[in-house]
Amino acid sequence: MTPTERIPEPLVLVIFGASGDLTKRKLLPALYSLAREGLLPARFAVVGFARKAMTSQAFRDAMREGCDKFARRRPVDNPLWDAFSANLHYHQGDYADPASFTALKERLEGLDRELHTAGNRLFYLSTPPSTYEPIIANLGKAGLAKRNLQPLPHIIIEKPFGHDLDSARHLNGQLKKVFRESQIFRIDHYLGKETVQNMLVLRFGNGIFEPLWNNRHVDHVQITAMEAIGVEGRGGYYEEAGILRDMVQNHLFQLLSLTGMEPPSSMESNAVRDEKVKFLRSLRPIPQEDVSRFVVRGQYAPGTLGGEKVPGYRQEDGVAADSVTDTYTALKLYADNWRWAGVPFLLRTAKRGAKRITEISVHFKPAPLRMFGGHDGLAEPNQLVIQVQPDEGISLHFSAKEPGPTTELLPVDMTFRYGASFGKESPEAYERLILDAMLGDSTLFTRDDEVEASWAFITNILTAWKKQKARQIAQYTAGSWGPQEADALLEPGMTWRKP
Repeated sequence: MTPTERIPEPLVLVIFGASGDLTKRKLLPALYSLAREGLLPARFAVVGFARKAMTSQAFRDAMREGCDKFARRRPVDNPLWDAFSANLHYHQGDYADPASFTALKERLEGLDRELHTAGNRLFYLSTPPSTYEPIIANLGKAGLAKRNLQPLPHIIIEKPFGHDLDSARHLNGQLKKVFRESQIFRIDHYLGKETVQNMLVLRFGNGIFEPLWNNRHVDHVQITAMEAIGVEGRGGYYEEAGILRDMVQNHLFQLLSLTGMEPPSSMESNAVRDEKVKFLRSLRPIPQEDVSRFVVRGQYAPGTLGGEKVPGYRQEDGVAADSVTDTYTALKLYADNWRWAGVPFLLRTAKRGAKRITEISVHFKPAPLRMFGGHDGLAEPNQLVIQVQPDEGISLHFSAKEPGPTTELLPVDMTFRYGASFGKESPEAYERLILDAMLGDSTLFTRDDEVEASWAFITNILTAWKKQKARQIAQYTAGSWGPQEADALLEPGMTWRKP
């Protein structure tokens, strides 16, 4: 597809929650970057919808401030900004008030007449989950989401999409009353990252990897998503969520399904998502009485990070002094299918970890006959490492002979980095995802059955934890790689990778 084929038809984007942090830090900077790349239609407008009283000019000024701080390419180009911001509008309203949506409809119809956007609309819910249902219902009541509209409007919904299987099913049901599944775009910004998208190309666009991508050659797979920051003032939210809900159900399971899925019949969105769902459904259920054998949950204690002392989770604002909320989770999973039978998938994620890193590492089985010695007497197994952040790239770790008179093996790396190889920085995840939604391409968005398959697995673990009613949780020092208890998930010969 050429760049010009990636330019959407004229449309109006409505952002609910436009006065919030996500709009200022991510959404408007992403839209400005798309404008700078020439990927927005000539006839395009943004309507910010929020409860806060604000003029359209004040909204533009706030979004300019956001772009000045957070846009990928800075400084902001003044003539471009003037043209871009001329079509930023603000609409004050209440998410639960049908009259606010009637007024919104009138405003959108006015923009249709002015810009000739022909009713082409994309709604973005950048709001707390508690507002999703009234917004969806009022869009339906106002006639803004009729199934017979042409072109069909689309809706983007931020995570968290539910907090367990029942709530996810309920939210899907509410959406289906107003929108068709093809109109619904459940966003996970991890899927917009270049390296995550490149997983499909790496596996299915190269002849050398896929023949090795199975239990005959792969010993185990590790997926790590670690953050150095703590809960950053979101203690109240984290007490309700925990990292299993916040990271594993969405981000890590997305990386897991892309790693384990079968080749799709085509790159059409539903063909790709069909295979992701099949893989998630192949995950071996963990009996509730055995959850502690396959899942470790931990919580960060006081420690030192970057030379500075940091508090433990229980010392954070909004956190109970005896909290057992998880800020670290490690899981050992198995997929019961022909490709992966017997191969452990080891997942871990943490707040206040040793460093900010997200990566997938595929650990291959050792050579069948160990003919050479290394500095520890054994050649190290090969690894293929796909680094998602902070430095997007791919590395192949293998052994080579050290120069000299002896046959001594040392590990070496063959590394590809996006910036170095292509000479330009990768676009932000939200740039790609918003553009795809404008184009109606749902490949990188989550389908209803995929959401429910991941929640079914996670809810089983949450239920087991609730039944245990344990008041103890593994502790790990802030700035470390996690609790020692996670080592129990490893099989003989395995170690947690520490990049």
